Amino acid sequence: MVSPDLTDCYVSSEFPVFQTNNDAIDLRFLTYWFRLPSTLRRVAQDCSGSTALTRNRFKEDFFLNLEIPLPPLAEQRRLVAKLDAVAAAIDRITAAQAANERDSESLEVALHETAAAGRIIPIHQLLELHEEAQSIDFDSEYPQVGVKSFGCGLFAKGAIAGSQTTYRTFNRLFAGALVLSQVKGWEGAIAVCPAELAGWFVSPEYRTFRCRDGEADPAYLATIVRKEWFWSRLRDATHGAGARRERVRPERFLNLELPMPDIARQRRLLPAFRAIAQIRSAQSARAADLAALMPSILDRAFNDGL
Repeated sequence: MVSPDLTDCYVSSEFPVFQTNNDAIDLRFLTYWFRLPSTLRRVAQDCSGSTALTRNRFKEDFFLNLEIPLPPLAEQRRLVAKLDAVAAAIDRITAAQAANERDSESLEVALHETAAAGRIIPIHQLLELHEEAQSIDFDSEYPQVGVKSFGCGLFAKGAIAGSQTTYRTFNRLFAGALVLSQVKGWEGAIAVCPAELAGWFVSPEYRTFRCRDGEADPAYLATIVRKEWFWSRLRDATHGAGARRERVRPERFLNLELPMPDIARQRRLLPAFRAIAQIRSAQSARAADLAALMPSILDRAFNDGL
């Protein structure tokens, strides 16, 4: 639905524009109907093409042939008013949760910098490049791990057969390894490997580092590398652009300097970081419940009324 502030703006021909019959339908009612899971499934079924080849499209004819249950205008507006009130309440809660998330991250960074007490050191004093290269056998399978951007950590992927890759080696992960994506490290694709993913594999584009004894605690690093305060610094270690692809090279990464408390202070801070992580986990669970709430309410509203 085009808001008044977007009047007289332009879109490409890939965005067809329609005028509603305001004597028959309240446009806000229509926009809520398009958010129904059942409507989205129907649209998905009518789409043609693929993103890799002809680009997935929802054609105008399919759009205009959709059928919508249409109560009288007064009933539409009554329903929209209730849905608007629910949506506004959800938005307020979501905004408060986002503010809590920002506050908890700021608290962790403040604790870290206070504990560092002005101690600025290069990363190579904390970490060293350590890679366990695994030669690839054509007939073997290798369970894969990916690294999410923006400090969101590692995730398990399906196994890949040696016959399905052009790489000659994979890097085997080990517990406590710092894993850095050369390609996306600058946007937060960096994490510490937990014990449950030790022995899994990453491509050679993911470089692995080991904590130096007495200098860095892997559990402590696992907390700080997830913060934008940390990974945004990797932009300074990134080189290349366009067809050459931007990359964070290990030597540039290891030469970065940052505030870092000694290992004794790191370990004293860990209980506080764990407590904050528990609070954040509980908030994430509530956020997931909140995200599922509106589709459920829409389904009830359009099927049973409110």
